[in-house]
Amino acid sequence: MTVHPSATRFVEEETRALLTRLGLVRPFVLQETSVAAAALSPAALAGIEDHLAAGRRDVGRRGEDFLRWLAGPGAAAPAAEQQRRFWTLRIAFQNALSQFDLFSEVITQRSETENGVMLSGLDVAAAEALRLPGGLVEGPPVVCALHRGLGGAIRRVRTRLPGGGANPVAIIRIPRERIIGFGVASSLVHEVGHQGAALLGLVDSIRTGLRRHTMSGRRRAAWQRWDSWISEIVADYWAVGRIGVGSTLGLIALVSLPPGFVFRPADDDPHPVPWIRVLLSCAIGDRLYPDPQWRRLAAVWRRMYPAGDLSPATARMLADLEETMPDLVTLLVRHRSPALRGQPLGEVLHNPEVHPAALLRRFHAGGADPRRLAGAPPTLAFALIGQARAAGLLGAAREARLLRELITDWAVTSTLATARAAVPTFVGQPTIWADPPFRTGHHLSLAI
Repeated sequence: MTVHPSATRFVEEETRALLTRLGLVRPFVLQETSVAAAALSPAALAGIEDHLAAGRRDVGRRGEDFLRWLAGPGAAAPAAEQQRRFWTLRIAFQNALSQFDLFSEVITQRSETENGVMLSGLDVAAAEALRLPGGLVEGPPVVCALHRGLGGAIRRVRTRLPGGGANPVAIIRIPRERIIGFGVASSLVHEVGHQGAALLGLVDSIRTGLRRHTMSGRRRAAWQRWDSWISEIVADYWAVGRIGVGSTLGLIALVSLPPGFVFRPADDDPHPVPWIRVLLSCAIGDRLYPDPQWRRLAAVWRRMYPAGDLSPATARMLADLEETMPDLVTLLVRHRSPALRGQPLGEVLHNPEVHPAALLRRFHAGGADPRRLAGAPPTLAFALIGQARAAGLLGAAREARLLRELITDWAVTSTLATARAAVPTFVGQPTIWADPPFRTGHHLSLAI
């Protein structure tokens, strides 16, 4: 078949133009500017750059192969076939750009004044919140970013990216309105819980335990709802276990909406009905860290949103959920799976230092001093601040200043630790490289 010369020429030039644009896509390390303390961890940056570079190389190879085909056997192919092969290549190019844009948005935020450093500090906190005793979770690189909206979100590691391929890092998105305040810890650790649950296969294994309830006749509808919400319930469980009452306070702040939303049963929503979700968070907290505060907090929530004027159907649904809630919490606490190495989930996500009494003792002993908290694990610092807030010992303004100082310190300390680890040790040279004369936590000047 004779092909009109202009069709082949057109497709060839469009392909060369596409490859030229592909060559203009530069690695982030050559174009993004941010202070060192705001930078991504080396593991996260390397994972992102390697993934994107592989995508660009693949598109480039496909483009060169297409040009060779076009100059050879493809020259005699119908124009429609030439065009079909070209737009297939173009889709691959667009997919590569979509993935670049996804990570570009995340990395570009590191150039924002102050916010970049805060995000870097949250990276550190998220990585620590993912680690469990005994090395149960091999944590992937975690990158935090800001986004619009009320709730957080996560794109888990190894999940499919737009256009194909596995995500090389976990991307946690925190609402801008929660960047400073107790809500930031709650949102962050809840999203970390989604990643931890995925790595441990908790949702599927817990669902297996739920089946005996969902298949029974008694309160079957309630158990079916718990089953449909279990992914969010496990993430809430993770957050309460890691940071205690601060998680529940943050949840209350998140779902404090008009009553129509708080009581609305959305069957297609993976989140529990907000009213019952708060009560479940309190019940989990009371089981993990028994203390009267949880029942007081639940009572406050009930007064904020009285359930007396609900429709009979909604009231019956909530009553069934409340009746089955203790059994659900027991199932969670006692759950065992191969990934947990035979340990019950209640022990894996329990930290004696997060018990309210232990946190308050630490607070009264000077634990709210940022110089003391600088060396504590981020989750323990979050837990102490949340407990102090719940006990009325820490006001919102003071809490915000303390959190900002701590998160900044985590960013700086992590950055310097990474830099020092990269400095070679020379025989016979002073040890100043490996033994810095100061820790950033010792130079905090915040007055609280």
